[in-house]
Amino acid sequence: MTALSAVVLASAGIGHAVLSGVGSDIARVDAFKDMKNRPRAGDGMNVLLVGTDGRDRISKEERRKYRLGGAPCHCTDTIMIVHISEDRQRASVVSLPRDSYAVTPPHVDGTTGERHSGHPVKLNAAYAEGGPQLTIRTVESMTRVKIDHYLEVDFTSFMKTVDVLGGVRICTAKPLKDSYTGLDLPAGTHELSGGQALQYVRARHLDGASDLSRMTRQQHFLAALIDRATSSGILLNPLKFRDVTQAVLGSVRADKGFGTDELLALGRAMRNFSPSSSEFTTVPIGRMGYAVKGVGSTLKWDPVKSRRIFDALREDRPLGAHGPRPAGPAPVRVPVDPRQIRVQVQNGTHTSGLGKRVDDALAATGFRTTRAPVNAKDREVQRTVVAFDPRWDQSAKSLATALPGSALKPVEGQGPLLKVVAGADFERVVRVAPAEPPRKSGTVVRGDEVVCGKR
Repeated sequence: MTALSAVVLASAGIGHAVLSGVGSDIARVDAFKDMKNRPRAGDGMNVLLVGTDGRDRISKEERRKYRLGGAPCHCTDTIMIVHISEDRQRASVVSLPRDSYAVTPPHVDGTTGERHSGHPVKLNAAYAEGGPQLTIRTVESMTRVKIDHYLEVDFTSFMKTVDVLGGVRICTAKPLKDSYTGLDLPAGTHELSGGQALQYVRARHLDGASDLSRMTRQQHFLAALIDRATSSGILLNPLKFRDVTQAVLGSVRADKGFGTDELLALGRAMRNFSPSSSEFTTVPIGRMGYAVKGVGSTLKWDPVKSRRIFDALREDRPLGAHGPRPAGPAPVRVPVDPRQIRVQVQNGTHTSGLGKRVDDALAATGFRTTRAPVNAKDREVQRTVVAFDPRWDQSAKSLATALPGSALKPVEGQGPLLKVVAGADFERVVRVAPAEPPRKSGTVVRGDEVVCGKR
């Protein structure tokens, strides 16, 4: 994730003079040494983005604060294929679950020096056995996608990147609390520092979805990071851009072929990059809890659906069929999907047609209105009211979010039908969308669909 932000940060295209020395700051790894029988190259560029659990450069205070006291496993905590299209207009990000069932190619164990034939592992264990080379070879064998570059991020570089950008904005419709990482976010919108962002993307004990849910949050975070990088003005300030890029690239490892020239060439082509230019998915899972002797419980990919994803990467096609971006600001995220909320609209004023206007606008953003607005008994209502049974308080909050300035009025025994009494203050309905719509593995979302909406 840090490495992709470096690619996005290069979009200023400001030249060698400003970025002088940045290439020499990157730690190098010979990730492709003596590799043979590789997949055929396609159009565009494929980057294997790997996050490791390295924490050697983190202070004792930060380790305690962000629950990083355990011993690192020297394995990959995050694995993503980032595809940059040939025309440099799109980034497609495919998350590969770390517990994916994999079979390594024959290799020499990087720790013991012992020669191994191919054998089953969880995907993240390939790094511990053979480092970047075995990780790349294993991913290429599983996907038949040729990897062009390798970028590796550890906990320290992740935190540094977020902090140097001034934090990222994350929104959640429900509280997020994980005792393992120390994540504790109430519902709402938050500006996360580097350490908090690390807790957010690492948390695995928030719900039953575990690692798949964690990957969804990582994708949300990456979209938010792109949003911050492209909207903060950093890309328009050459000196600030240089400082940020040096901080980012000075704390990652990359293959020998990824240098300043490549970064600049890519950056010049990506000046108009934004969250809407990115799309995210997780490789489709066919079988959860696939038990393998000596390995444990793994995730087995769906062979047909995953093939479609990797075919799209090879052929430089979008992962999903996205419709045109809706006009106006992004929707505000709410706890309950508006399609699950039934609403009766009443006109609390003497303004003819106001009830229909409110009903139509709520229906347009997804609420299940009765489509038969009525006049309220009181026609002198000044402030719009959302009347609700306390048992449906989360639905009421979601509806009130769509009606800026409205008042919430609990009514015992009202039942599941919410009532809106439109007052003289009514101006508009804000577009809303569920904060965490149901997402199966393989679902493709666009970056602007998951960043926080602006009210």
